[in-house]
Amino acid sequence: MRVLRRQPRRAPDPGHSPVRERLSAAVAGAARLRGNPAVALTVRSTAAATLAYVVALWLSSQPAPLTAPLTALLVVQVTLYSTLTTGVRRVNSVVAGVLIAIAFSALVGLSWWSLGLIILASLVVGRMVRVDEFVPEVAISAMLVLGVTRVADTAWDRVLETLIGAVVGLLFNIVFVPPVWVETAGESIGDLARRMRRLMVAIGEELNRPTPVARAAEKLHEARRLDNDIADVDAALRQAEDSLRLNPRVKEALLNRVVLRTGLDTLEICAVVLRVLARTITDLAKQRPGEELFPQEVGLALQELLGHVADALVSFSVLVTTQATDSARAAEARLAAELAAAGASRERAAHLLHGVQRHPKQWQLQGALLTEVDRILDELDPEHRSRRLMEELDRSAIQQRERHPRLSALGEWAREKRPRRAG
Repeated sequence: MRVLRRQPRRAPDPGHSPVRERLSAAVAGAARLRGNPAVALTVRSTAAATLAYVVALWLSSQPAPLTAPLTALLVVQVTLYSTLTTGVRRVNSVVAGVLIAIAFSALVGLSWWSLGLIILASLVVGRMVRVDEFVPEVAISAMLVLGVTRVADTAWDRVLETLIGAVVGLLFNIVFVPPVWVETAGESIGDLARRMRRLMVAIGEELNRPTPVARAAEKLHEARRLDNDIADVDAALRQAEDSLRLNPRVKEALLNRVVLRTGLDTLEICAVVLRVLARTITDLAKQRPGEELFPQEVGLALQELLGHVADALVSFSVLVTTQATDSARAAEARLAAELAAAGASRERAAHLLHGVQRHPKQWQLQGALLTEVDRILDELDPEHRSRRLMEELDRSAIQQRERHPRLSALGEWAREKRPRRAG
């Protein structure tokens, strides 16, 4: 008779508690939401509008001063720079619309024909006061205020509410400085580099096997779709650049902006070359239907080469998005190692291609393949990157001096008068 022994119960592992796992997941989710620009703008706009309403209740005689939170909603932006630069235009548009609505409410009141006239007048005045992209907001503000402003006695209360909302919105982003969105832009650049890497690795896998034209064309279409990804990254980078401007928490903002911008420019050039490379593979597939694009040994060498180039793209993205000095040095070392490995693989592939004489009429495409790889390697070269960084820094400094000559002259004078340290 077989005796069943009761297994002892294992004590629960405190490190794998379901409650702790759920708590960690919740904290991670909250961190992702906090790093989302849309979430940040929603929270900041709500807080500023509510604060503007409270201040307006205290200063205005109106029982429901809704123009103040409306203006605060229009003024608050996701970055301090955009708040300061667009805030003035937004305030001008709102004030112009309020004044137009006040004039119409005092003269003719609200009717279908007066509504048409107020829209026409608002759009014309918006062009005259140069509120740029906020011209429609002049008409929107006028219509909103016209609906609640029927008595001339409340005219200046509406103007006061607008000024309260504008001041509260501007001060809110000055006192509570918006986050710096460099990390978000860096993640976008890293995602773009990883997508390019996956595409380049997939192209390399086609070089040592028969490749149908349709499959090669799919890679070409995917390479063309990188343009959309680059546009998204560019939008995230512009937001990061705005968050660095006029931000007291950021040192060397110009250098950070230039590093990110030149990094994206390099990846954009590499994406263009990658698209040309995919077109070269498609043309080879058309000329060799049902055949391997290259002999086995040559195909493996080219696949290895593209793999090293793909890894170099990711290493480059890590380098341009890394802030800490030690991490940047490690990323630069990895990039140098990948470029060295890619250079060695390139020489081996070129030597093997030189001995291929099976399809002499297709040497032009084979040579173009290596030429395109050389262009990517040249763009990723650290010396090339350093040279571009210096050129962009010099160009930005010249533009700054031309845009603000008096401020630049004052800064140079202050540096000359600064006492030098002995020894």
